[in-house]
Amino acid sequence: MNNRELAVFILEKVGGKQNVQDAANCMTRLRMHVNNPALVGIEEIKEAPEVLSVITNDNYFQIVLGPGKAQKVTDEFKDLTGLTGTDTEIPADEKMNLDGDWKSNKAGVKAQQKKNPFKDFANMIASIFVPMLPAIIAAGLFNGFGSLIGQLISSGTIAGDFWTMSQLVFNLIGGSFLGYLVIYTGINAAKVFGATPAMGGMIGGISIGANIVTISTMLGLYNEEIPLNSILTTGKGGVVGVILGVWVLSIVEKWIRKRMPDLLDLILTPFLSLLITGLLMIFAIMPVAGFVSDWLVDGLSLLLNSSNPVISVISGYVLAALFLPMVLLGLHQGLIPIYTIQLETMGGISLFPVLAMAGAGQVGAAIAIWIKAKKVGNRKMEKIIAGALPAGFLGVGEPLIYGVTLPLGKPFITAGLGAGFGGAYVMLTHVMANAFGPSGLVAIPLMQGTSGMLNFFIGLVISYVAGFIITYFGIKSSAVADAK
Repeated sequence: MNNRELAVFILEKVGGKQNVQDAANCMTRLRMHVNNPALVGIEEIKEAPEVLSVITNDNYFQIVLGPGKAQKVTDEFKDLTGLTGTDTEIPADEKMNLDGDWKSNKAGVKAQQKKNPFKDFANMIASIFVPMLPAIIAAGLFNGFGSLIGQLISSGTIAGDFWTMSQLVFNLIGGSFLGYLVIYTGINAAKVFGATPAMGGMIGGISIGANIVTISTMLGLYNEEIPLNSILTTGKGGVVGVILGVWVLSIVEKWIRKRMPDLLDLILTPFLSLLITGLLMIFAIMPVAGFVSDWLVDGLSLLLNSSNPVISVISGYVLAALFLPMVLLGLHQGLIPIYTIQLETMGGISLFPVLAMAGAGQVGAAIAIWIKAKKVGNRKMEKIIAGALPAGFLGVGEPLIYGVTLPLGKPFITAGLGAGFGGAYVMLTHVMANAFGPSGLVAIPLMQGTSGMLNFFIGLVISYVAGFIITYFGIKSSAVADAK
């Protein structure tokens, strides 16, 4: 099936467009809420060759399609249903958003809901950053290649105007996004919180405006010797401050609009909303969010940038080993602000390369299970693993998690234990990434410098091997033989 045909097929199996409340995608999944979960043919959807897995939670469905395909099929799906973005025709006070913080318009579904504040927060963060992932990845690649060209020029390996121009162009394209990340964050946060997107971008722009330094100096809040230690300075608070500021903007804007005469709404509502929120942003939100961000970076630095090899090895092992359970619980999206803060303050991300080892541990575990399945004659398991392994090597772990290691139970644990060794190595060698995105082999170009790319690859290999060894000797062949 082509993408259009697959979208038609999925729409039919989820009960038609009248049963679909909303639709959007993350990097690998088409995600939607439905009115009546009983109308969804989950097993039929799973049987489609293009579908890697289906994940359900009450009336919330995630259809795993893989990188690239998820976006294309979702676009076709939205076209068929008439949905745009995450908006629906449901009244605002009854609408379910796509990321878990929703109210049910069906009493039966509402009764089944289990609220989890941290998971709701993580899903809200995902709603802001997931739409930016293609740009984040592209910008990271451009900056990475620009940095690599610069290193080769400095070492005398290459020379000439062509390479100098190439470096300038690559850095220009990469900087066009990452240099203004807070503005894009403000726009997306406004969409999530219900504020005017352009005004959300203005709140982000305020945080990096040059006048911030002048204002801070006039108030005696600027540290000229160490600008980053200033109570108030350009970029203080980063994306954390911007998200908080846009949330305040959404409250202020809605409050003013309800009370503003229609004749004056277009002029005074945005002016007053930005004046009030802007003042709060400069004099309260940025300093407070900056303190939180500084504290978070300092705390992370003790673990992620420690010069003590013992601390590096232990922290790298634990983080990589525990990441997949976080993914399983949907809590991993809460790490996105940490990635972004590291990128803003350190010029690179040290946490992402470590956590990316988790998927490699799953690959190694799956290979071990495949060998045992072949020995005991479990042809179904062989087929499942053979189909899911290529995606696993490319960083799409859902088919292996939900189709192999998690159903078997113990391999899910042994895979994490194996991934920990790769995480320890990556942490020990201080690998940094220019962006966050897919894991696996496709993430290699995201790493900083040739040594970073090489050490990341070595970490993957270590995780493959360790995941394989621990699983092969840790699971009995009888468990594989009995697997359905």
